[in-house]
Amino acid sequence: MTAIRLLARPLLASAFVAGGVSALKNAPALAIKAKPVVDRIRPSLEKAAPQVKLPDDTVTLVRVNAGVQILAAVALARGRAPRLSSTVLAASLLPTTVAGHQFWNETDPEARANQKVHFFKNLSMLGGLVLASVDTEGRPGVAWRARHVASGARREARHVAKQAKLEARLAAKSIGQ
Repeated sequence: MTAIRLLARPLLASAFVAGGVSALKNAPALAIKAKPVVDRIRPSLEKAAPQVKLPDDTVTLVRVNAGVQILAAVALARGRAPRLSSTVLAASLLPTTVAGHQFWNETDPEARANQKVHFFKNLSMLGGLVLASVDTEGRPGVAWRARHVASGARREARHVAKQAKLEARLAAKSIGQ
């Protein structure tokens, strides 16, 4: 791991550890803000994964989200499965941002400005997480490896076909003589 990754991953993860701990402590208050968002996305989640039973209690969902954020943030900070952990954090950040920072619903200009700053801060963090989720640390990614294998297979198939034609011509010549 390079020095920049050694430094950047814990920095990016720190906000999620702090936010997750805070969410665990304040789950009932956060659940009130989260309920409208949960009610909106619950049907889609249940349709997408009917085998997963979501808790009916929004407080429990807030706590689960907080736990997921803490675990994924610790994994990212330690460099353990960084692409997966940053993807999990990105997925958990979306509902958190929409539920927690609805600046468009604020009537007080100061509260609106504050929520807007937090909303766009979260979008910035989302951008960092997206970058972290595709960082292959200089090694070829799965897509490149698949293309490389396919390219090698095509090259090998052309070579085998060329060899077969050459051997067929040689065999035809030897039979014809």
